[in-house]
Amino acid sequence: MRSRIFVLLLVAIMTMLAACGSPSKEDVMKKLSGKWNEAKGYELQATMEIKTGSEPRVYDVTVWHTKPDFYKVNVSQAGSQESQMIVRNEEGVFVITPSLGKTYKFQSDWPTQNSMPYLIGTLSDDIKADKNSTMQEKDKTYIFETASRNNHKKVLPTQQIHIDKKTLLPKYVSVMDENKEEKIRVTFNKITLGVERKASDYAVDMEGNQPEKKPQSTNEGLAGTMKYYPNLDWEGTILEEEMVATENGTRFFTTFGGGDKEFVVVQEPAGTPDNQLPVSIEGDPVDLGFTVAALTGNSIRWEQDGVSFFVASSTLTPDELIEVASSMSPEDSK
Repeated sequence: MRSRIFVLLLVAIMTMLAACGSPSKEDVMKKLSGKWNEAKGYELQATMEIKTGSEPRVYDVTVWHTKPDFYKVNVSQAGSQESQMIVRNEEGVFVITPSLGKTYKFQSDWPTQNSMPYLIGTLSDDIKADKNSTMQEKDKTYIFETASRNNHKKVLPTQQIHIDKKTLLPKYVSVMDENKEEKIRVTFNKITLGVERKASDYAVDMEGNQPEKKPQSTNEGLAGTMKYYPNLDWEGTILEEEMVATENGTRFFTTFGGGDKEFVVVQEPAGTPDNQLPVSIEGDPVDLGFTVAALTGNSIRWEQDGVSFFVASSTLTPDELIEVASSMSPEDSK
């Protein structure tokens, strides 16, 4: 009897010790929030792999952030000269495309409402915002699974944030579809906390955005290279197609429909600006992965590979407009 009591007491003590040795989700969240959000700023380098198309696309990402509201994000495709930069400074939010010599200015609260897997502050907000988030421990890693708050949350609703136990810094983020299949992975190669840059480091340098001189586009051959179609599982067909000659080349109008989702896609060559001044644009910046778009209540526009795209609809929701745009990556739509 005495030995049985001893065994029970030993089991109880071991259980208590094990419980004491395993921090709760709330304890880890508190530590993460303090470490990630209380730093004066940070810099990071990451690799983003997007697997939503037929072939994975890999991007290099560099981020500067100085509290409270200064951001500089540079995204460039591996093996390509194409890049885009998102800058938030005291004047507003800017999206810069050096290859086109174009800068668009938004009056937006980005990234407050646009969670990004490469912005560690918004990852912390994602964990806190999801009351049903879960945490598990595996080897030397905390793994949080949360609902996504990014621009693709309708088709990519879940994300796993893998955090190093020792450093309490994210190792990588896996963004998944409804079948828990990974579609986007952001791997953090280097994170430096406590970096505080001057406001002038976030200034938009218009002189540095001169486009590369290229021959003017012509109408010949554009029909084969420009017409990217949406790659969607929706019911519906192409209802109408029209081509119009313009000064810059050929403008294509394609109407899709057949159900309760009807929209128009407009495509034309992206012209180069006459000067380097920022162009104010309506809407909020939306990261499509392969480029940054401008989203309003009933339209979305972006530029990619020298082509300007515009999608408009009176029936689609903003999430559905993003879904259309995201499905039109050049690799999948040619």
